Amino acid sequence: MRLYAAALNFRRVAEEFRVPTDFSPAVHKAAAAARDRFAARRRDARDLPFVTVDPPGSRDLDQAVCITRRGDGYRVRYAIADVAAFVAPGGAVEAESLRRGQTIYLPDEPARLHPAVLSEGSASLLPGVDRPAVLWTMDLDAAGEVEDVSVERALVRSRAQLDYDSVHAATQVGQAPAAIALLGEVGRLRQASSLRRDAVNLRIPSQRVRRNGDGRYELVIEPRHPVMDYNSEISLLTGMCAGQMMVSAGQGPLRTLRPAGDGAEEMFRQEARALGYRLADDDHVGHFLAGVDADAPAGMAVMREAQKLLRGAGYGLVDDDGAEVHAGIGGYYAHVTAPLRRLIDRFAAEYCLAISGGYEPPAWATQTVAQAAGTMSRTSQLANTVDRACLNLTEATVLAPWLDHNFAATVLHSDRRRGHSRIFVHEPPVLAHTLGNPADGTRITASLIKADTDSREVLFAWPAD
Repeated sequence: MRLYAAALNFRRVAEEFRVPTDFSPAVHKAAAAARDRFAARRRDARDLPFVTVDPPGSRDLDQAVCITRRGDGYRVRYAIADVAAFVAPGGAVEAESLRRGQTIYLPDEPARLHPAVLSEGSASLLPGVDRPAVLWTMDLDAAGEVEDVSVERALVRSRAQLDYDSVHAATQVGQAPAAIALLGEVGRLRQASSLRRDAVNLRIPSQRVRRNGDGRYELVIEPRHPVMDYNSEISLLTGMCAGQMMVSAGQGPLRTLRPAGDGAEEMFRQEARALGYRLADDDHVGHFLAGVDADAPAGMAVMREAQKLLRGAGYGLVDDDGAEVHAGIGGYYAHVTAPLRRLIDRFAAEYCLAISGGYEPPAWATQTVAQAAGTMSRTSQLANTVDRACLNLTEATVLAPWLDHNFAATVLHSDRRRGHSRIFVHEPPVLAHTLGNPADGTRITASLIKADTDSREVLFAWPAD
């Protein structure tokens, strides 16, 4: 589904939230001059036929995958861009990355964690060129559970840069490239593993702002191909291996999430029922979501509402007092698979390399990891705020020509104390608020009374005029 939007200026969003979009000449110069600091220590793994799978047009390629059979099980090799190889301790690139924390994706241009010469050039796993990587080798049994894992520095060469649409089409006719021919098989086994862990796995179709050919912007809602979920399972698998490795060694930075409170879970169950789903009080939310069609409008809405159950994620260091699990994943977990875009991945990977290699993590990692975790917490909130502001601006722009028009909607939750309700508008699929208090779960007709591009606010009224 595509909804036309007028020309938009996202620069004012960046300015409002003080998102740095440029780098100083000193940082550019240091990034352009950076070379692989660990070239002499690498295993030559260029014989492995890695491929990358990313959205079309991506240039910051963090991960490359190659899956083979191993008896009745599998060997998953996952090559991750070795960003630490290009970031000299105490240098300008390190200092800037410690300030920024992560890439923030504005629709017109990303506010990068690293200069493009590095993140989309020398450190990116682009096809047909040699690249330094952190190579994960994970041996799985026939049920997709981990039997062994190792991590090492390697030199790799991706064979092809693939996108989700082409891989989906090739998979449908049995012509997926050899490196990912088993991706669906392993992905489904890992999905079954997540159910055994009572994980909460969200499959949210991408609702994003995209620039079209004439420089204007569209609000695009894209279906989520199964290959996206299978690819995500490989990343989750790696993060779980990293988390368990660090907990066993008693050191390293974890991604953590406490279980949702009873109130948040009850609210979600109420909203799911309002959307027409049968969800009993004793049904596990993760098992319920596994059966939801995320491409349907109601499915997309229930997946978005389930995000509330995963709020409060943070970063914590393993210490003598133990470690905190990630409730959404059902186990220990760490961010290690996106170092071009996330600061903490560089640190977590370094801990895992040291643990796997039997040596102590380097001083640059141990002395700065707490600062990196703090930066990640701060900038994760900023990234979410900016993403929501850009989406709100686009929704307000898209809906502005339709002021005073009526829209079909479903009531998710009616707040009688505040005099408004949260609704799901069916077409276009938008979560919004309406004045008035219709009963939860009812289908209503709501009138659009506000679509303000300055305040980025959308508001409906019920009953409609």
